[in-house]
Formats: sequence, structure tokens, C-alpha cells
Amino acid sequence: MNAVPRPQAMPASGSRLAALNDWVDEVAALTRPDRIHWCDGSDGEYAALVAGMLADGTLIELNQDTHPGCYLHRSDPDDVARVEHLTFVCTRERDDAGPNNHWMAPDEAHAKVDALFEGCMRGRTLYVVPYCMGPIDSPLARCGVEITDSPYVVANMRLMTRTGAAALARIEREGAQGKPFVRGLHSTGELDPDRRFIMHFPEELSIKSYGSGYGGNALLGKKCHALRIASWQARREGWLAEHMLILGLESPEGKTHYVAAAFPSACGKTNLAMLIPPEEYRRKGWKVHTIGDDICWMHPGEDGRLWAINPEAGYFGVAPGTSATTNPNALATIRRDTIFTNVALTADNQPWWEGLDDRVPALDWQGRPYDPANGPAAHPNSRFTVSAKQCPSYSPRAEDARGVPISAIVFGGRRATLMPLVFEARDWAHGVRVGASMGSETTAAATGQTGVMRRDPMAMKPFCGYHFGDYFAHWLSFDRPGAKLPRIFHVNWFRKGSDGRFLWPGFGENMRVLEWIVGRVEGRHAARDSGVGLLPLEGAIVSPDCAADALAAVTGFDETRWPAEQAEIAGHMEAYRERLPAQLG
Repeated sequence: MNAVPRPQAMPASGSRLAALNDWVDEVAALTRPDRIHWCDGSDGEYAALVAGMLADGTLIELNQDTHPGCYLHRSDPDDVARVEHLTFVCTRERDDAGPNNHWMAPDEAHAKVDALFEGCMRGRTLYVVPYCMGPIDSPLARCGVEITDSPYVVANMRLMTRTGAAALARIEREGAQGKPFVRGLHSTGELDPDRRFIMHFPEELSIKSYGSGYGGNALLGKKCHALRIASWQARREGWLAEHMLILGLESPEGKTHYVAAAFPSACGKTNLAMLIPPEEYRRKGWKVHTIGDDICWMHPGEDGRLWAINPEAGYFGVAPGTSATTNPNALATIRRDTIFTNVALTADNQPWWEGLDDRVPALDWQGRPYDPANGPAAHPNSRFTVSAKQCPSYSPRAEDARGVPISAIVFGGRRATLMPLVFEARDWAHGVRVGASMGSETTAAATGQTGVMRRDPMAMKPFCGYHFGDYFAHWLSFDRPGAKLPRIFHVNWFRKGSDGRFLWPGFGENMRVLEWIVGRVEGRHAARDSGVGLLPLEGAIVSPDCAADALAAVTGFDETRWPAEQAEIAGHMEAYRERLPAQLG
């Protein structure tokens, strides 16, 4: 950054770590804010932020009788989702970013985005947000600092990460030992789509995001740090940073298996993470414990197993479709102390979205009187931000510094045809291939056309911070002597019949698939081999809500269509040929 004189009224220091103070000074000199605020993460600070946003209209107070502590934010209509075409990985060597990323040379990227940051915080407050991704005392956690001019971002970061004094103390302690922190610089800028970039510099452990106030573009601890930058860190340090939920499945005997599952955004991760078992399972004593709904960091333990933490402290969940039927735990979680973004409002000022209930909203997500001619009342990618500890199924193990041991890894996506309800990979290498070739129909979580089938390896296509060929090789490297790796499975809740209807009831009924997965881990369930992998035996999975013919169709596999799928997979892999491991060729 080019140094310019810094306003004299600003505080000279907010940290005992000189490197952090110097960076804040450098950013302030570039962006020229009116004031600097070092965030301490306190309740009082949050209350002051909310009060300020209510006063200037950034937040709208919701019905405090029905939703105490809840507020609505309406983003700019051109700023409602991830913008993958404006998201860059900036490595010195283009090939290190890979064909799976948009690339820009670091010098060019810094120059381009710094020109936008020049003076952009005049009239605004520069907030310094120290945060920790993961339990504050966990050796598996990593820290960062986000500088932003958005109080909305600060409030959301407080819900999504461990922010403030404790995080700053860890950053200072590790800084004294020479350990780095991830540096994230963000400004909403003018919210102009033509002046919007999300730049990642993995070799520098830094992020620069300009021109967006939306979720993953602005809450830099989330996708930017916890996946794009962390995936680079993880390869260098020997662990995995993945787009996965983590749940604990407790049997009637009191034994808990932890499952990590990777689905693309808006494909049911939150619903599965918070699953409530069917009544017959609850009577027997089965329980589901929620560790996380979106991101999983897995480290090899001394015992050979993979141990995982959820680096996040909250949920940034998709609202549409969330209901008492689909996810009652999520609905209970967001009854209080929640920030909603781009949902609709009822006449009595309650949040509303399609799929919630049969009420008719009064105002749509843009604040207009609701008119079906204008499209959905809530934006299809409308969100809620809330502390994970409010979830009824929240597990205290989410704060365990050691993490939890993973018994099974599950891949899955939206496939209307071909892919069966569940199958198991034959071994680790086959499981990596299953994940690497995963396909899914696109959703509203990213800009662009929805319903288009695309390959989304490990659900990481928008999030892997380096070449997919190297990423697949890194996954394969965990299969070494002494390793006790999780079994790998693939699921597809979204298979459709000839009438276009879903064959499998999903939601709580997915418990039946999880039980089969755990049975395979424990050696209790047999399976039959097929072209795609190991399938359940007939009768191993049944559901009262799934007719026999539908069940046969959804659990079956059409071998005649597999060669065409394999040919398509081979074409997909060709893009990574230069660095593709031989096992996947």
C-alpha cells in the first residue's frame, strides 16, 4: 500500500503486537477513516453497534414479543450472494491457483484493489475485529483480524466467530512466538458490482474484499479465511479445511460416532446437522448432536484418526425452506438474538420466507408491498446469522479443544437422476475419487443460473484455495501406515421419479441412512458391490413415508448409465491433468 499521512486524532496503538499495530496504521493511512474502533467482543459493544444501525436504518427491529433481540438487514439488490466470477486466488505462480480458481498476479491484484480502498473510509469508522476460528484454546484453531467499515459485518462476525479480547490475546501471544495471523481488509465501498473484488493471497495469508456487504464476501472469517486461505494452510501444515457439517450420532447404547458431510451450499447441510430422528428412533434412544453446519477442520491425531473442529461459532443459514417440518431445531434456534438478511416481513413485523408457513407476507425482501408478480417474498438466498449455542441439538463437544474423532465422511449433492440414495466407497482412494467427481445442480447461494448440473469436488469448487490436482493429492496423502481413516460414503436426497417428484422423503428420515452408515462403520451391516460402490442390501433401509417402488428406485443403481457418467467424470478430471494424481486418472 502507498503510505499517506495518517489523521492525527486516531489512537496510535490498540495492541501489544507491533505487527498488528503497524498493519492497522497502514490500512488507516490508505482508507482515511474518521475514527478507529478496536473491537472487544463485549455485550455492550454489540448493543451499541445495533443501536447505531437501528438509528441509520441499516437494521430494522423485528417483533420483539415473538423474536426478542432479532433484527432485519436488507442488502443492496445487486449484492445478495457470492460472486465467484469476481473472486480471485492471487498466487505468484498461476498454476498454483489452478483452473478451479480465477487467478490474478499478486502485484496486479494489490494495485487494483488498493486503488479502490484509497480514501474509501472517509466519514466512516474503521473497525478492527480480532477473531479466532475454533475453540479459543484449541491447538487446531487459527486466528485472524478483519478490518472493516461495516458495523453489520462486525455484528455478524461476533455471532460467527470468537471475536474480541480473548482472540486478541491469543494473536498477541502467538505473534510473540513468530506465528502469523490472517489479515483481512474489507470495505463495502459503493456497493457497485463493477467495483467489486474478493482477493485472496494465500502465500501472504491475507484477504482483500471490496464492494460487497454480503455474507461470504464480507464476513472474512467464513469462506475466505476458513476455506480458501485455510485450505492452503492445511496442505502446508498437514490437515484438511473442508466445506462440511459435523454431527454426532448417539446410539441407544450411548456410543457416539461423529460424521462429517460435504454438500454444496443450500443442499441441506444445516438440516442434516440439526436433524431430529423419527419418533421410533427417539423412543429407542437415538440422538443427534450438532457440532457444526458448514465448515470442518480435520487434523490427524496421534491415534491415527482424523480429529475435527468446527471453526465457526454460529450459523449463517439459508432461510427459505426452513420450517417446523424441515428443521425444527433451526427454527427454535432463530427465535431470538438473530440477524436476518433479505427475508420478508409479516404485517406484525415477524420474519417470513417461502416454506415457513401459509401466512401471506406484508413486505418483500426489498421492503415493497408483497406482490407475487415481483417474485419470491424472501430472496432465495436470504439468511439468518445466530450463535450456535442457541441450537437445541448443540453439542458441548463443539468447544472441545481436542476436537471430535470422525468415523465417516459423507459426500453428496443434488442429482435428480442416476446417483442412488447412499453408497459406500470401497477404500480411501475410491472415496477421494467419489468426492473429486461429485456433481450437483446449482442453487441460489451463488450468482448465476440455478438448476444447472456442475461438478463440485468435495463441495469445494468455490472454496479451494489452490489447484484441485494438488488438493486431491493432499487428500490421498492421508492414507499412510498407521492411519485409521474414516469410511467414505455418498448420499443423494434429491433423486426424482418420472413425475418430477422427490422419491425420498428426506429431512428426519435421513436418520435411516445415517444409521446404515454407522452400521457399516461398526461392521453390523452387509452391502453389495456395484459399479458405483457398495450399496445397502434390500430391506436394509426402509421408510414408512417411502413407497416400496420409490424405495427400490431411490436405492437402486442403473449400471447401463454408469459408462456415460464415467466418461463425463473423465472429461471433468482432464482440466486438472497436469497435476492429477495417478490414482484418479
